[in-house]
Amino acid sequence: MAANAEIPLDLYPTESDLPYEEEILRDPFKLKGWWRYLVARASAPFKKRSILYERALKALPGSYKLWHAYLRERLDAVRPFPITHPSYASLNNTFERALVTMHRMPRIWIMYLSSLTDQRLLTRARRTFDRALRALPVTQHDRIWPLYLKLVSLPGVPVETSFRVYRRYLAFDPSHVEDFIDFLLQSKRWQEAADRLASVLNDDAFYSIKGKTKHQLWLELCDLLTKHATEILGLKVDPIIRGGIRKFTDEVGRLWTSLADYYVRRGLYEKARDIFEEGISTVITVRDFSVIFDAYAQFEQSALAAKLEAAEDDSDDEMDGGEGGKDGMEKLAKKFLEGCWLNDDDDTDLRLARFERLFDRRPELLNSVLLRQNPHNVEQWHRRVKLFEGDPARQASTYVEAVKTVDPAKAVGKPHTLWVAFAKMYEEHNRLDSAEEIFKKATQVNYKTVDHLSSVWCEWAEMELRHKNFTEAIELMRQATAEPSVEVKRRAAAEGNEPVQMKLHKSLRLWSFYVDLEESLGTLESTRAVYERILDLRIATPQIILNYAFLLEENKYFEDAFKVYERGVKIFKYPHVRDIWVTYLSKFVKRYGKSKLDRARELFEQAIEQTPSQEVKPLFLQYAKLEEDFGLAKRAMNVYDRAVKTVADNEKLSMYEIYIARAAEIYGVPKTRQIYEQAIESGLPPNDVKAMCLKYAELERNLGEIDRARAIFVFSSNYADPRSDPDFWKKWKDFEIQHGNEDTFREMLRISRSVSASYSQTHFILPEYLMQKDQKLTVEEAVDTLKRAGVPEDQMGALERQLAADPSSNSLINKDSSARAVSFVRGGVVEPEPDTIKRAVANAEEIDLPESDSDEENIEIAQKSVPAAVFGELAKKAAEEKEGEDDGAGTKLGALERIKRQRQQ
Repeated sequence: MAANAEIPLDLYPTESDLPYEEEILRDPFKLKGWWRYLVARASAPFKKRSILYERALKALPGSYKLWHAYLRERLDAVRPFPITHPSYASLNNTFERALVTMHRMPRIWIMYLSSLTDQRLLTRARRTFDRALRALPVTQHDRIWPLYLKLVSLPGVPVETSFRVYRRYLAFDPSHVEDFIDFLLQSKRWQEAADRLASVLNDDAFYSIKGKTKHQLWLELCDLLTKHATEILGLKVDPIIRGGIRKFTDEVGRLWTSLADYYVRRGLYEKARDIFEEGISTVITVRDFSVIFDAYAQFEQSALAAKLEAAEDDSDDEMDGGEGGKDGMEKLAKKFLEGCWLNDDDDTDLRLARFERLFDRRPELLNSVLLRQNPHNVEQWHRRVKLFEGDPARQASTYVEAVKTVDPAKAVGKPHTLWVAFAKMYEEHNRLDSAEEIFKKATQVNYKTVDHLSSVWCEWAEMELRHKNFTEAIELMRQATAEPSVEVKRRAAAEGNEPVQMKLHKSLRLWSFYVDLEESLGTLESTRAVYERILDLRIATPQIILNYAFLLEENKYFEDAFKVYERGVKIFKYPHVRDIWVTYLSKFVKRYGKSKLDRARELFEQAIEQTPSQEVKPLFLQYAKLEEDFGLAKRAMNVYDRAVKTVADNEKLSMYEIYIARAAEIYGVPKTRQIYEQAIESGLPPNDVKAMCLKYAELERNLGEIDRARAIFVFSSNYADPRSDPDFWKKWKDFEIQHGNEDTFREMLRISRSVSASYSQTHFILPEYLMQKDQKLTVEEAVDTLKRAGVPEDQMGALERQLAADPSSNSLINKDSSARAVSFVRGGVVEPEPDTIKRAVANAEEIDLPESDSDEENIEIAQKSVPAAVFGELAKKAAEEKEGEDDGAGTKLGALERIKRQRQQ
């Protein structure tokens, strides 16, 4: 009774458990029955389920399913308790019993090891991890090692234990050496971390699982070595970092700084300074230079500040200690050694001088970096020479180094400027012999272009001119322009690499300088010989042709000058020949005038034939001026007529204006009518046609031809939209107000509406219906037509009111659209009869005069004097020739009277 009382009644099977109990009794070694029983009692207390699990596992101790489920439930049951609770001991005991049969199951081991890690049972967990690694095959060790590393990384684990575990792990998987290195760095084991990093970098087959490059690992090693220089032994830091400098060129500045920092931390300050100097003198990028220079400057500043602080501390100690702080021997030693430079510990001035010297050298050091990038950069060499301004010796040595270093074929810039500047430096110091020697060597250099070599010769000659050595300068030019001999050419061709000296004799710059020297210092014959040589070599330019001709003209060799012009126009094509033609023609006309008119005409014809239409206008004007001054007026008009047909379209209007002005001046204003009509029909742009018509109409108005002027306005109205060109219609309106009547004004308004409609969209429907011949429209029909055409009602209302107020305008609508053609009709006739229309077509200029109602009425016609502009310049000339002749009464006749009599005769 006492034993049964110890077991609670609720743990015994109930009546509902009998079916499952009977099934188990029938077959206790069948997992299916036990599992069904456990599932059915899923809501039972854990103690009752644990009894079921224990009974099942006693019958089936090798069932993984039962053990896994049992252990999971036990883990969930103990999770709310602290790790010191006795339930954890029971749990660990259960795991140990399970591993008797489940030692090949990694999942059971993982559950057990995770539980031990959470319980912080370090020794038991470490031994259990070892048992698991021994029990499981190697292929499943990767499931155990992450938990093992997690355990040894816990705080409180002895570092040596962690190292041993990590070393064992690297024996299993060497690829995780980076994790071990990180752990060493966290543990401040700098020596072993550096050894491991060095071994990784020496392994060419190493592949970083964290994605780090060898470059990054190098930088980590360098930082480690420099920051812990006194704690890491056995590694040759200097060779390691120098190897990185040679291998990884994109972080050279940082590596040099790291190496110098290593020696600073070791207390080797002079060695660090040497490293900084070596780095500055070897880097090839400005970025690396800036990194090293900033670190170098900071190092010098820190050293100076430390020295100043030490000096202040020493002075404070002396003040505090007084004489009692020194014994007699020290005082005696100080007395004897005082003033000796070997005993002077105060090097503050030296450090300050170093600091200042470093900043003074910065431009030179930076220039050296740029020259190391490209030693053939000419501009950087010039800047380097300028840095040493005031030190001729340094400048001369720099020039020598520059001309030796720069390869003309690879030079960036003009390498000959180095030689020239070098020679000028000696010239400034009155060393002409040395300057000439430098120029002589410079002429032997194989430059990339002939222009460089010719510049050297020209500079040499200019130096001689500055020192009044005129003969030597001319001799230098003669020597430079001499053509190489046939033997020299053959030798150069055989070598295959033709130097620029072989092409020097064709340098235009050299010949131009030579000819300037001859003009200034030589004779006419020598100068002509140089010019002829330039022409023979076919290197002349239009300016040289002009200069040669000017030279001959100054010396009165006019025909020779014209021959030079002839040669120039044969050598060059347009547009280079333009200046030659203009100068040639103007000089020829000025020289001969009327004496050689036929030759001048041939020259103009030849020039016009070669000149394109865009630039032929000045030649035509010059040609016409020739004919006006020395030829015939008719020929001048022919030239103008050819000009307006030949010039470009954008210049035709201005050419026509000139043509009309000259024709009016020579022949009189009536002669310009034909030119106006020709201009209007020549295909000018619409704006130009309109402008020409306005001028034509103004002409007719001034001549009193009102009807002709009105016809011109009618014609030109086709090119003027009333909405965009109100100026034209204003001029026509002013014209009608001054010279017209009511009918002509109404006709102008009708034409304005018609033109406005022609520029609108509704014009395509309306005029074809409204502008038919012999068709009469009422107001209602017109309004209905406009409505069908889509005209807005407000515009239709305005038209309706206009038609109602002006019945005569209905007849104007019936006119044909061709009524706007160019014709000269009399104003004031509103509705001409058919026979009148026929007569108007037959003779557009005929004027119908009204018949007189009375024969006895005498009509006096007012007479006006004819403007002098009507007759032109020829009439004036004739009047001047006849001036002085008188009539039979002894009085002198006027020019108009003489012309009338000549016409009558």
